This record gives sequence, C-alpha cells and structure tokens, in this order.
Amino acid sequence: MIEPNLRSIILAKPERVLEDRDVMNALVAANERAMGTNIVDLRAIAMQRLETRLGQLEDTHRSVIAAAYENLAGTNQVHRAILLLHEASNFEAFIAALSGEVSAVLRIDHVRLVLETVQEDGQTDPVLRRLGQILQVGPRGFVRTYQTNGKAVSTRQVVLRPTGKLAATVFGAAAGDIRSEALMTLDLGEGRLPALLAFGSEDPHMFKSLQGTDLLAFFAGVFERMMRRWLA
Repeated sequence: MIEPNLRSIILAKPERVLEDRDVMNALVAANERAMGTNIVDLRAIAMQRLETRLGQLEDTHRSVIAAAYENLAGTNQVHRAILLLHEASNFEAFIAALSGEVSAVLRIDHVRLVLETVQEDGQTDPVLRRLGQILQVGPRGFVRTYQTNGKAVSTRQVVLRPTGKLAATVFGAAAGDIRSEALMTLDLGEGRLPALLAFGSEDPHMFKSLQGTDLLAFFAGVFERMMRRWLA
C-alpha cells in the first residue's frame, strides 16, 4: 500500500504526477512489467512515439531560434559596416574604412578590391601604391576567371567557398593563411569593367557554399553604388 501521506498528496494534486515525465515513464514501465511479455501495450508505444516526436520538435524549435538570432546579428553587422563606409569623406578614407573598421565589424581577416583594367601597367598607378594592397587591378576577364576557377561554368553575384589555387592572385602572400572566402562581383556602371570584392577568412567554416548569401548580396549592392559615386 502507498503511504497515507503520499497517497493524499497524489489524490489532491494528480496533475503534478502527470506533468512529471520521469514519474510517468516509471509508471508506464511498471505497468508493462505487470502485464508480462506476451501483451503489447499500444498506449505505451504511442507515448514513446509522442515523446520522440516532442523531442524532435523541441530540437527544431531551438535550432530555429538560434538561426534567427544569428541572422539578426549578421544583419546588424552589415548595417554597421555600411554606416562606417558612408562616413568616408574621400576615396582614400573609404578604402581605409573597408580594410580597417569595416573588416573588424564583419570579422574578416583580409579584404581585397580588384578592378579590371585594360592597362598593362595598371599596378604602377601612384594611387594604387598609396592605397596599399587592398586595392588591386587585374586584366579584362579576371573577375570571372577567379570566381569560376577558370572553368566554363555560370557565375553568381556572391560565391562562398574554400580558397582555391588562384587565391594568391588576389590575396598575395596572405593567401597561405586564408581558408575560406566570399567573392562579390560588382557592377560599376555602364562603360566600366566589373570589379571583385573579396573577403578572406582564416576560419575554414566562415564561408561555406550552403550558407545564405542575402546579406552579402545586399552589402555588395550598396558597396557597388558607393564605388560608382567615387568613380564619377
């Protein structure tokens, strides 16, 4: 027999027993043992399946919440980075902000802006030398070649991937430390060759092909419009 005090508590508040998963599991297990091995309790099987389903739904719920928070944090980072770029009073300050404060906000290890040119000696331009490694030039068709690794495949505005064999042509000596990259093709307007904005990370999981690209596409869209203004 159940002790009188415990019996009184259960009879007074039976819902407390029903809400306790461990107690209910113990009661169901005891009921199965009492029925023997030759009887199948469909209610117990249904309860187990419902518990499994509930556990899966809880995991999914936590994953959705975590993804929402991560997306919100990423949105805030991109917005802050764009505001920093808007504060630049001249082109040199614009490029300096990209390689400095903007990179820090976006947690990017290396940034490169590559402009296509038809000039064979584009690297000798005094403006390029003054702006340092972040701004580079490449021959006509360089952006497409780098984005596709020289293969005859279709291109996208934003590409996320591990670094490939051509990384040194964009990141130079830093390519050996970079494990993943985000590539954004820029349309600089009618009559101008395309450009490439490349983010490099030493974290191999920072940029992966299965990740969403909406935020980077938005950033690239704002950035290319700023570039058109400076080039004008």
